[in-house]
Amino acid sequence: MRNVYRLILICILAFPFLTSAQTCPSSLNYTFLRLQDEIPQNLCQYQGKVVLIVNTASYCGFTGQYEGLEKLYSDLRSKGLVVLGFPSNDFGQQEPGSNKEIADFCKNTYDVKFPMFAKSIVSGKDANPLFKMLAEKTHSTPKWNFHKYLIDKNGNVVTAYSSLTTPQNKSLMAKIEKLLSENN
Repeated sequence: MRNVYRLILICILAFPFLTSAQTCPSSLNYTFLRLQDEIPQNLCQYQGKVVLIVNTASYCGFTGQYEGLEKLYSDLRSKGLVVLGFPSNDFGQQEPGSNKEIADFCKNTYDVKFPMFAKSIVSGKDANPLFKMLAEKTHSTPKWNFHKYLIDKNGNVVTAYSSLTTPQNKSLMAKIEKLLSENN
């Protein structure tokens, strides 16, 4: 009987740790439609990873950054980095296509394999809730396509980078490497 009480006590003491480890950080607790098939995906699936969030467009002077983003994802995915793309037509009407057209462009032109989500608004009062939160936390709103936000493994919004910052920028790479090396 004493062992049963011990087991119950262990379960009671361990419960808060078990449940808190499974709690999704508020910075990732959003659901969006996946670009290619419009199936809802909750971003909580990326908890415990370093997350680079980017608003994208197919017809922009920065569109070539898709290649660098895919390389970054390919090179660092196994270390815990995920890149999340959010197409938007907010700037210069440079993403006019449907979700299927955008998905086809990304696959056929840049062989994008990192997760992409359905086209949405990323700036202004109608911005999707994720981008509103990111702008609030960093005091940096997207001014153009390929604005980037970085979230650490614990779900803390770390910083933002302008469209001019390429995926292979030394400062961005150093920050990502530092965050990947940190323990939760």
